[in-house]
Amino acid sequence: MDIKGWFRKYKREIITYASFIIGTLLLGFGSSFFVRLGIDNYRTLQKPPLSPPEMLFPIAWTILYTLMAIGIANVFLKADPISKKASLKIYFFQLAVNLLWPLFFFTLGWYFFSFLWISLLIVLVIAMIIIFYCTSKSAALIQLPYLAWLTFAAYLNLAVFALNS
Repeated sequence: MDIKGWFRKYKREIITYASFIIGTLLLGFGSSFFVRLGIDNYRTLQKPPLSPPEMLFPIAWTILYTLMAIGIANVFLKADPISKKASLKIYFFQLAVNLLWPLFFFTLGWYFFSFLWISLLIVLVIAMIIIFYCTSKSAALIQLPYLAWLTFAAYLNLAVFALNS
């Protein structure tokens, strides 16, 4: 099969994956605006043990946003209409909660509220994983690094609050 034939055969899948990946990454990069607004203040804070270097965060988030997008695209292509609707709702809701966290933490410096917010996000991601699992085990499993990172981020967030209040 030539490239045109291959593309024609998989056009729907290619467009779906590309749309979710590009859209999710653009939203994620957009939320980094809030990080940039508060990064100078963040650099002055006492940090807990295990705090990674700043350069790790954009790399990790790019990977995690890509995995999130691959997961929802996979579910979107496989799910029945009811499951698709539920999956899209939880995906975009958790993504909105995710994208607001940097505003609360970095820009506004609301460290305890940010911890509560990221705890809400963790609950939403667990719900998303469960919903994804009903349609695609692989889509659910590739969300586990995201859940692990959020758990680690919650530790960092709570420790920043404790060390700097």
